[in-house]
Amino acid sequence: MLATEAGNEEFRVLVLEKAGEIGDHIVSGNVIEPSAVNELLPDWNNPDNPSRFQYATPATHDKMRFLTKNGSIPIPAPPQMNNHGNYIISLNQFSKWLGERAEEAGVEIYPGFAASEVLYKPDDGSVMGVATNDLGIARSGKPKPSFERGMEFHARVTLFAEGCHGSLTKQVTKKFDLRRDSQPQTYGLGLKEVWKVKPENFRKGEVVHSMGYPLPSSTYGGGWIYHFGENLVSLGLVVGLDYPNPWLSPYGEFQKLKHHPLYNSVIQGGKCISYGARALNEGGFQSIPKCAFPGGALIGDTAGFLNVPKIKGTHTAMRSGLLAAQAVYAALAGDDKAASGTTFLYDYEDALRSSSIWRELKSVRNMRPSFHSPLGLYGGILYSGLEAYLFRGKTPWTLKHKARGDHAATMEAESAKKIEYPKPDGKISFDILTSVSRTGTNHEEDQPVHLQVDDWDAHAREMWPKYQGIENRFCPAGVYEYVEDEVKDLGVRFQINAQKYVAMLSFPLPREIG
Repeated sequence: MLATEAGNEEFRVLVLEKAGEIGDHIVSGNVIEPSAVNELLPDWNNPDNPSRFQYATPATHDKMRFLTKNGSIPIPAPPQMNNHGNYIISLNQFSKWLGERAEEAGVEIYPGFAASEVLYKPDDGSVMGVATNDLGIARSGKPKPSFERGMEFHARVTLFAEGCHGSLTKQVTKKFDLRRDSQPQTYGLGLKEVWKVKPENFRKGEVVHSMGYPLPSSTYGGGWIYHFGENLVSLGLVVGLDYPNPWLSPYGEFQKLKHHPLYNSVIQGGKCISYGARALNEGGFQSIPKCAFPGGALIGDTAGFLNVPKIKGTHTAMRSGLLAAQAVYAALAGDDKAASGTTFLYDYEDALRSSSIWRELKSVRNMRPSFHSPLGLYGGILYSGLEAYLFRGKTPWTLKHKARGDHAATMEAESAKKIEYPKPDGKISFDILTSVSRTGTNHEEDQPVHLQVDDWDAHAREMWPKYQGIENRFCPAGVYEYVEDEVKDLGVRFQINAQKYVAMLSFPLPREIG
């Protein structure tokens, strides 16, 4: 938009989107703080705008509940969770709508192009663009009749917006040592469904969050249910991936949550119409890396701008994109030397540190790590209450995350209490295959597996005896699996079902898959 306003028609902006259509990989159901979109498109929700976004439901009231197995205790919601002035939206629809507005502004969008490789200049090692996957490759690695060579996209500046734990982001982070001054990133797993509910159970604009049941006190997380649109609700559960018990299944916990009276009373008699899961960055302020590097920058959830206590990251992601766009245009517009030289977005790093993103994340920096104390859940709730109402982020100390990362919290299976999950009833709770069928994902059975394990048998020998198949339990889509195999010494074989892939989930193990 900056180039358009300046009449610079030669300034090109390209977006590579791995999904077949914009928004297809976005999990619906979201409460958005509109500050960033108000700045970008002031009339985005104006009834007089014929191109306005028409599917925003104003949040009318909030509820916060602490759940026991069968009860629900009202508790004060911290100020960060006040949703007055916010909107409940389908993030899928919102992303599609933003894509249309971007194309109207002259942005070139290429859906169905998954970047698979970072390209570097041979002379100075700076980023010069990305390359996309070769298409039509069989699982064996050989080309099929439909083979098409991938493409290279060269750019003066490349912005990485892969979301949490992106593969290319990991490459540039390592190459340019972007985490040299930050603490390790921590992660959560979010599982979400959208239901069409009976009109008598629908309360338009209501926002409900819960803590406690079904998660044990040693595990960080919570649930939500948002009423939006016409008789639609988004409900879900976030589980911190530093949970210690390897027998815990986030998917199983989510199914249990739906049977709690607080949730069951809303969805009983309704119909589940979609399911999704994704990884979340939970490290907050302490885990923000350096975001600019030679030839590019990190934006959005790739950089870890999610405000965990607020349970929001769309507005910070959008604002980081605005700041990066302004820095890119300032660096390149009218600079003939930049066409051949390397660009470093110093202005972006400076702008981040003086922005609302920095202030917002700094003010809540101690809340999530406070749950690492010996008091666990209850100590974290108590300290977070003090931060929210008394300290307000102005304490002279900054709490640290676990030094070794989430995976270091995992206990060995023989030392942990085994958890048995009830069989799904097919009405409120469902098996994983049924849920995966509602994700809309479609991967060919014969496509190459992009999740890689160097030695499958060595992995099984190391992990199975200690953790008894934790991979089966932490994945919400059945991607990782141990199957019985009499030929193997362990009696089981580890495999990856790539056709079920929903989100990159490689975190709770003592070492990572990926």
